[in-house]
Amino acid sequence: MNQSDFARLHGVSRKTVTMWKSRGWLIMSGDDIDVNASNAQLEKYRKTISRPGANKATAPARKATAPALSSAAEAGDDDGSSLEGIARDFILKNGAELTLDEARCMKENYLALLTKLEFQQKDGQLIEMTVAEEVLFNAFRQQRDAWLNWPSRVAPLMAADLDVPADRMTEVLIEHVHKHISVLGEPEFTPAED
Repeated sequence: MNQSDFARLHGVSRKTVTMWKSRGWLIMSGDDIDVNASNAQLEKYRKTISRPGANKATAPARKATAPALSSAAEAGDDDGSSLEGIARDFILKNGAELTLDEARCMKENYLALLTKLEFQQKDGQLIEMTVAEEVLFNAFRQQRDAWLNWPSRVAPLMAADLDVPADRMTEVLIEHVHKHISVLGEPEFTPAED
C-alpha cells in the first residue's frame, strides 16, 4: 500500500505517515508499506490506532473510564484550583481521546506559550500580580494621605480669606474630605461599564 492509502486507512494526513516513516515506525517493502507489519509496529508506539474492521466497542469503553476518573478526582481533597487539579480536569475532559501525535502537538504548543511568557517576563513586558498590587496599593495610599493632610494645611489660609474661625474651617474641611475618601474607597461596580 502506498503512503496516501495508508494515511486514509488510519485517518491521518500523509505528512503524519511521512513522519512515522522517518521515525522507523513503518515496515517498507520497496516503496510500498507492509500494512500488517506496520500496524503491529505502530501499536507499540501509538496509544490509538484505527484499522479497518477494528472493534468500535473499544472507544465507548475508553470514554466510560473518564467519568470514573473524574468522580475520583472530585472525591479527593483537591478543589481543582491548583495547577495539578486544573491539568487533571483538562486531561479528563480533552486528553483521554488524544492520539500520541495530538498530545505531542498540544505539549509543544503549551511549551511554546510558556517560553513566550518567560521571555515577556524577562523583557519587562509582564510583572507579577503581587508586585502590581503592591505598587497600586502604595500609590493610592499616598493619594489618601495627601487628601487627609490637605485640610490642616489649607483650612487656616481659607479661614483668613473668608474671615471665619480657623478651627471651625478645619473641622468642616476634614469632615467633607473624609466623606469624599470613604466614597472613593467603596467604588460601585456595574457590569454594564465593561
